[in-house]
Amino acid sequence: MSLTNNVTRYVLLLAVFSLLLSACNTPKKALNRGEYERAVRMSVDKLRSSPGNRSAREVLVKAWPLAIDLHENRIAMYENSNERFRFEQVVESYEQLNSLTERVQRCPACLDLVDVRGFYIDELNESKEKAAEVRYEAGIASLDPNNRERSREAYEHFMVVERMMPDYRDTRERMNEALSYATLHVIVNVPPLQQRSLSVSHEFFHHKVVEYLQNHRRMSEYVQFYYPDEAQAEGITQPDQQVYLTFDEFMVGQTRMESSTETVSSTDSVKVGEVTLENGDKMDVYNIVQARLTKHRKTVVSNGIMDMRIQDAWSGRVILQEKIPGEFVWVSEWANFNGDERALNEDQLRLTKFREAPTPPNQDLFVAFTGPIYDQVTDRLRRFYSGY
Repeated sequence: MSLTNNVTRYVLLLAVFSLLLSACNTPKKALNRGEYERAVRMSVDKLRSSPGNRSAREVLVKAWPLAIDLHENRIAMYENSNERFRFEQVVESYEQLNSLTERVQRCPACLDLVDVRGFYIDELNESKEKAAEVRYEAGIASLDPNNRERSREAYEHFMVVERMMPDYRDTRERMNEALSYATLHVIVNVPPLQQRSLSVSHEFFHHKVVEYLQNHRRMSEYVQFYYPDEAQAEGITQPDQQVYLTFDEFMVGQTRMESSTETVSSTDSVKVGEVTLENGDKMDVYNIVQARLTKHRKTVVSNGIMDMRIQDAWSGRVILQEKIPGEFVWVSEWANFNGDERALNEDQLRLTKFREAPTPPNQDLFVAFTGPIYDQVTDRLRRFYSGY
């Protein structure tokens, strides 16, 4: 079968599928499935673009009272139930009724077909007030400065109130209070280095960690990180956890020198001179040439191990402890030779152009080997606290 036939067949199948899908998504189909609200919305959409659409008109006339009755019956059922947060369901139904009403009022052809009773403004506001009061009281009941889980529930209750009725009573203040009680307060300690003989500073690493935590102050909604001075400034005298990041050991600038000498020969014969023949003509002389090549390699290794410890600040119990390694290897290579340069290949010749490079400062080497440690530390903190 040709490519053209395959494409044509695909287009036909797609068209058939689209027709079948459209047939399943007609207002009449929605009405027959008992999806009265959807049938109303679909009918209204059709009548906006085609006011005389007979099928849509018939469906709207039938679906509108059924959708209204469905929500009104649902409202009555919830108002008479014992469910704690029943008024939130009532609010939802009134909002949907208002949405349907607005949709029909924006369709001139629809207004002649159905009885639009108007918006349920007072009923909605009254239901919101009742729903907010129940949620607010639930939040107050759950608020507990000594119980993070309960305070988390309180925070979520107050969040519902704020979404439903912004500025209800002192909800925002209560939300902040609940969030503070629900939050795990963590102080991160990065003690200074003990080895002064190397003349290196951990400030770069410390600042990187500070920057990361400032940008991810809340890895979880209920976890807050501080540094000791920040905690003191905010009056947090008793955190929940302490994180300690200390170097168990580290080495900066351990240098190893290596040299090796070899005799190298040209791959092909090259011109090494010329001779004069008996008849006086000149003739080039070709031969393999050699050189003594000495390669030098200076390797500077810097590495260390960081101890990351997370500790319960109340009991002193160690929750997590990991040893995190990091390493950086700096290399300088160069070469020199005696003999014929043409004996060297391209790479060997390039190496002879180099000279011994000065070793980077210890501080730069320290920064380089702590880079991988920083990546591991921040990733481990993120994964550990994302579960809170």
